[in-house]
Amino acid sequence: MQENLIKNMVRVGIVTSVDKPKRRVRVHFPDMNIVSDFLYVLKNPPFIPDIDVPQCTEEAEAHTHDIVIKPWLPSVNDKVLCLYIPCENGDGFVLGAI
Repeated sequence: MQENLIKNMVRVGIVTSVDKPKRRVRVHFPDMNIVSDFLYVLKNPPFIPDIDVPQCTEEAEAHTHDIVIKPWLPSVNDKVLCLYIPCENGDGFVLGAI
């Protein structure tokens, strides 16, 4: 019983569509052959490049670019780890990529 509860709470799937403005995705779970409704991607800190290391976009040319740093959001076909709230028709969330 406990094993089934955990199995239904934690799922691995493949992203099938992305709603960037709302930070949510739909996920296909191959083991169950179902596609989720939209799941919110947990908010995470923006990716920051290595600190104290020169940042460059093109090594061949010496010029600079403004860097836009955004929080991570999965893309279509990314493999993701999802967590569902353990109640009937509970909402789920994307925790990250694997």
